[in-house]
Amino acid sequence: MKNQRRSKTKAWLRDHVDDEFVRLAQKEGYRSRAVYKLKEIDERDRLFRSGLRVVDLGAAPGGWSQYASERLGSQSQLLALDILPMDPIAHVHFIQADFTEQIALDALNVALQGKPVDLVISDMAPNISGIASVDQAKSIYLAELALDFASQVLHPGGCLLMKTFQGEGFPQLRESMLKRFDKVISRKPKASRARSKEIYLLGKGFKAG
Repeated sequence: MKNQRRSKTKAWLRDHVDDEFVRLAQKEGYRSRAVYKLKEIDERDRLFRSGLRVVDLGAAPGGWSQYASERLGSQSQLLALDILPMDPIAHVHFIQADFTEQIALDALNVALQGKPVDLVISDMAPNISGIASVDQAKSIYLAELALDFASQVLHPGGCLLMKTFQGEGFPQLRESMLKRFDKVISRKPKASRARSKEIYLLGKGFKAG
C-alpha cells in the first residue's frame, strides 16, 4: 500500500510540473491551476457580473476568489471560506472555518446580514485517504452540504456551481439538485485532468420554497 501511494505521489508531481495550466497560473499570477476550471465554465455559462453577491466555499489558496473578484469588481460582495488559511485578496471577505461545523455557517450568515446570495461556488474536496469508497462518500457529503447551504441563502433564480465526483451517490445528488433548480448542467473543464472523476454541477434558476 505504501509503495502504491508513493508511486501515485510521484506521478502527481510529474504531472504537476509538466502541467500547462500550472505554468499558465504561474505566468498570470494566479494561486492555483483550478482558476482555469472556473474561467472556462464562466466563459460558457456567464456566471459573473458586476453587483452580484457571491459565496466561495473551499476557497484556499484563493484561485477562484482571485478570478471572481476580477470579474465582479468592487461593487459586489464576495465571501470566501475555507478550513485552511488564505492570504488576503482585494474585495474578498475571508472566513477561516470548517464548513462541516455550525460555527462556519453562523459566520457566513453574520457576514451576509440576512441578504440573499446570487451565486454559490464550491471547489471543496475532502482530504484523500486513498480508500476510494471513503473518499467518494466524503466528497458527496461535502457537495450535499454545499447544496443545503445554497438552498438556504440563494434568492429565486440564483445559481450554484460545485465540484463533486462521479461514482456512488452522484446520481442521487444530481436528482436533489434537479428538485431545487430549473436546470442542472454537468461540466468537465479542460483543466480538470482526464483521468479524474471530478465533475462540476451547475444549477441554474434556484426554485425557492
